[in-house]
Formats: sequence, C-alpha cells, structure tokens
Amino acid sequence: MRLSMDLEMEDKPGQLLMALEPLREQKGNIISVLHHRDKKTPRGTIPVRVILEMDRSRLETVKGQLQANGIMVVRAGEERFLEEITVLLVGHVLDRDLGDTVHQIDSTGFAEVVDLSLSMPGIDEPSSAYLRIRATGKDEIQKAMSILRQVCVQKDLLVIEPIEADEP
Repeated sequence: MRLSMDLEMEDKPGQLLMALEPLREQKGNIISVLHHRDKKTPRGTIPVRVILEMDRSRLETVKGQLQANGIMVVRAGEERFLEEITVLLVGHVLDRDLGDTVHQIDSTGFAEVVDLSLSMPGIDEPSSAYLRIRATGKDEIQKAMSILRQVCVQKDLLVIEPIEADEP
C-alpha cells in the first residue's frame, strides 16, 4: 500500500538517514523524499515528506521507532494525492519564474508538483518544463489545471495537456 508520512526533524547531520532507517527495517520501499531544509517550522525543525510502499500493519512500528529517535511524526497514512496529470510548459519558462508557477499549485493544499524536468536548448531560446502534478481527486486536478492555465496566460507560456479519451 502506498503511504505518506510528514515528519519534522532537527537540522543536524544524520537526521534524514535516521528517519529512513526504520522504513528500511520494516521493508518499506521509498518512492520519494521531499526535504524542505530551507523552510523551517515554527518549532525550528525541518519538514520532510516521505512517500513509500509498505504493509500498513507496520506503520505503528515505524512511527514508534521514529519517535524513539526524536523524529516527530506529524501525519502518517494513506497517500492523499490519488490523481495525476502530466503537462508540458513551453516558452521562456525560467525567465517567467518557474518557482512561482510551482508554488501556485503547491500552495493550494489539494495539489502539488511532484516531478519537474527542464530542457533549455539555448540561452535566448524558449525552454520547456515537464511537470507531473498530483491532487486529492479528479475535481482537484481540474482546479489545479485551471490555476496553471491562468498562470501560463499571465506569463505567456504554452501549456500542452494530455488528450483525454472519451469514456464509452
């Protein structure tokens, strides 16, 4: 089962490795780790999101091991982002503040950019960015796409979306 864990840890060497060790011990297959070292919490800790595949019955053991190691488990459970879409942005992507574009999706609370790849053929040439966006449901994917379309109109970027086949 795919699970998500939001953790908080101290900003000192070895903390991330210490957080991943219980996952390895409990046979968790790590899908992704999002480490926000530059965005400390009000408690001065670093937020980390781990997506993994693991038998749900092992979750309480992992949480206990993490807490025993001084790592706060803020949230643990099933992956909340269930729907996904991949789009391509074309234009002067970097010049138009790609970070802001991603932030406008991520700040919704119901969607986030989970993968990003950038291609830059030349310094004055248009670039392209591949974005994989995940959301809590189909409606939320559509809301995230609506936000992205509006941002791209403002930034003069082309959005290439997948063609959806009509369901029978």
